[in-house]
Amino acid sequence: MRISLVGVNHQTAPVTIRERVAISTTKLCDALLLLHSYVPYGIILSTCNRTEIYTADNDSRIQEASLNFLKAHTNNPDSDLLQHIYLSNDIAVVKHLFRVACGLESMIVGEYEVLGQVGQALEIAEKAGMVNLPLRHIFHSAIRTGRRVRQETGISKNALSVSSVAVDLAAHVLGSLRNAKILVIGAGEAGRLVVKVARERGASQIVVASRTQERASALAATLGGIPTDLSNLTKELSTANIIVACTAAPHCILDVSQVAEAMRKRSESPLVIIDIAVPRNVEPAVTEIGNVFLYNIDDLTNIAESHRKQREEEIQKAEEIIADEVSKFISWWQALRVRPVVNALISKAEEIRSTQLEKTLKKLRSLSNEEQESLEAMTKSIVTKILNDPIQCLKLGADCNGNYARMITEIFQLDKEKQE
Repeated sequence: MRISLVGVNHQTAPVTIRERVAISTTKLCDALLLLHSYVPYGIILSTCNRTEIYTADNDSRIQEASLNFLKAHTNNPDSDLLQHIYLSNDIAVVKHLFRVACGLESMIVGEYEVLGQVGQALEIAEKAGMVNLPLRHIFHSAIRTGRRVRQETGISKNALSVSSVAVDLAAHVLGSLRNAKILVIGAGEAGRLVVKVARERGASQIVVASRTQERASALAATLGGIPTDLSNLTKELSTANIIVACTAAPHCILDVSQVAEAMRKRSESPLVIIDIAVPRNVEPAVTEIGNVFLYNIDDLTNIAESHRKQREEEIQKAEEIIADEVSKFISWWQALRVRPVVNALISKAEEIRSTQLEKTLKKLRSLSNEEQESLEAMTKSIVTKILNDPIQCLKLGADCNGNYARMITEIFQLDKEKQE
């Protein structure tokens, strides 16, 4: 069994590449259906900072199959995508996912959102029938590790998020949010966090725009904002000081013509646009319009790096917990790898035991039910104790290139078909 990872993240690829491979939650089921045409089992984890495909299968070509899926998903058979992709196998994959769940691989170290995204990726893949035992155990272990790190360290104490960093960047550019009008485009989790942080930072007026009026109204009512519809964007643009775009739309929400028209209707005050969506919600050429300052998610890197340096001690504590959890997984993984041999060994021993006991009982005088049960229990106990050491040896030596498993198979003449 091989565990494989094929991925792209903010450390290997700019947003121009990440948005090409990004898969929104609404499109994840379709993507899993496509993935299934390449691999029997797999989980897709796609966030604003990464798109990763986790697989577990006996086929040695499983990683190549995941790469082919990515090429098909992006309609890009060429090699320009490959320079941004990272590949991992087996325990390296496990350690990476554990780090992801703990927020150590995030742009904003220790952020909470990614743990929920890991759980959601598993849940959606389960419903699609794309999860086997190894993948399920890897993801459950990663979620447990993420929770442990947040409970036992201060990695997420007063943690930032991409949304909060976006608001802080806007405040830095304008100097203050106190008299600023903020237009938040998107009423999902990222939008909710933007509104919450903006309110905490003292923003005087917050307008929430969403594709559905109901979602905009619900978020605005909860956090004291003003709801509006996407059809009113041009009007809102003309009076906003800051725009934070964070929808899950697969295309641009704001284009050059909309922003240029809005800028003609406003005074000389600057317009700060922060696009933290992947794929991006704002047409990049908007930055060419006078007095418009456009930032995307990759522009948050400097703030994120400063935050990481402040948490070095907590990161080290998290690394120790991850090492402990990886060790637990390795023990489980080794036991899983030799499970077919163990099952075959137990099956053969039980077959011999039951056959010999039956022959013996036929030769003995008539025994009571209680006496027969005693003999049954005694012979089972003998077999269990005899097999205990070989089984433990198999589990402890499971990482020795399968030598122990082959040796036990040959010594006991186990039926290889039962090991499949």
